[in-house]
Amino acid sequence: MTGNDDFRLEWHGNTVVITPAANVEQMPWDVIEQAAEIVMAPLKAQSSPMAVFDLSEVKFFGSAFLALLLRCHTAVKSKGGELVLCGPSKMARELLKLTALDTLWAIYATKPEAIAAVDS
Repeated sequence: MTGNDDFRLEWHGNTVVITPAANVEQMPWDVIEQAAEIVMAPLKAQSSPMAVFDLSEVKFFGSAFLALLLRCHTAVKSKGGELVLCGPSKMARELLKLTALDTLWAIYATKPEAIAAVDS
C-alpha cells in the first residue's frame, strides 16, 4: 500500500488485487511511477504471478495509467502469470476498446469473477 492510498493491494490466496484510487487520472506521472514500483514488487516476487486490477473506483484514466497496466502485464506475462481487469466504468471500457487493449486482457464485471478466473 502506498502512503497516500493511491493504490490498494490485497491478497486472495496467490492472487494480488490492485485497486487504484478514483483520482488515478489526476496523479502526476512521478506518483504513478512510484506506485508502479510498489505495485510491481509483489508481482516480481512470485514465480507465476496472478493479478487483478480492480477498476471499480476509477471513472476514467489516460496514458500514464495505461502505461502502468502495460508494465504490469509485461512483468506478469514474462513470468508465466496472468493479469485481468474487473469493474471498469463505461468510459474506461470504451477507452480499452478504442486502444484494442480489451483484446489483451480479460475483463470481468466483478472482483469475485476475476479472482475465480485467475485462481482456476
